[in-house]
Amino acid sequence: MVYQANPTRYETMEYHRCGRSGLKLPAISLGLWHNFGDETLVETSRQLLRHAFDLGITHFDLANNYGPPPGSAESHFGRILREDFLPYRDELIISTKAGYTMWDGPYGDWGSRKYLVASLDQSLKRMGLEYVDIFYHHRPDPDTPLEETMRALDHVVRQGKALYVGLSNYPADRAREALAILQGLGTPCLIHQPKYSMFERWVEQGLTDLLQEQGVGAIAFSPLAGGQLTDRYLNGIPADSRAASGSKFLSADSITEEKLNKVRQLHEIANSRGQKLSQMALAWVLRNGKITSVLIGASKTAQLDDAVGMLSHRQFTEQEIAAIDAILNGTK
Repeated sequence: MVYQANPTRYETMEYHRCGRSGLKLPAISLGLWHNFGDETLVETSRQLLRHAFDLGITHFDLANNYGPPPGSAESHFGRILREDFLPYRDELIISTKAGYTMWDGPYGDWGSRKYLVASLDQSLKRMGLEYVDIFYHHRPDPDTPLEETMRALDHVVRQGKALYVGLSNYPADRAREALAILQGLGTPCLIHQPKYSMFERWVEQGLTDLLQEQGVGAIAFSPLAGGQLTDRYLNGIPADSRAASGSKFLSADSITEEKLNKVRQLHEIANSRGQKLSQMALAWVLRNGKITSVLIGASKTAQLDDAVGMLSHRQFTEQEIAAIDAILNGTK
């Protein structure tokens, strides 16, 4: 059956201006890091993308190495885009990244002009696109001059292969340098994508203030701390969970009794607010207006419903913020 998008898709989603740009992003964006590679049925991925768009989620976030295996998320997304979403291309924000290992040899990683330009060309072919809306450098390169990396980002915009550029995982000091270079080149940075959640707050030590000062948007990845800030681990570590699977991104050792105690206390506050812990965790990331969008992963459409449902109750009282801080700081 030919896909026809929900005609009411824009009625419940919030859209936030990205820094001082003309672009608005949905408060909830969908990341294709997991559940869109070869290990997932294409029809499952299709269902998730359709449902997300029907809820007003217009931003789909990829990277060259998403899968597994690397490249497969872009390939599957390209197929679904061609079969379902081509009539809606101008309603979508499609982003991709390069900066982690993608192919063998000295030119398949980090931040050289050679790697970034070649990687974007490959990504466009996999997705069947002439351009992406946002192209990120995925992580700082300690060896390549920052000017070279930023000039490569400027270059792909001038080529028409990306409309905007962004940074990901850059600490505040390196971000400040990169933003200045891009500004000087005439291709200002649109957005920064850091890891940020109740359990990962390093961005509060200068990065979010810098982005606001410079008029750059921010989109938080892993806002649920790999699933820790959900109901999943309330009673310990389930046998079928990511933490129990040996994943390098979330180990069982990292889920300590101290952390589980915090999760349970946070769950009680969420309960008192009439929402799930996952919903409260997303609302908390968006609480002060410094984050443009939260980037979530999903394996079930119900998770998308929960995330968008959060928008109807995302304000906090001063007492709730104080109680959450006390839990996170270990003083409660």
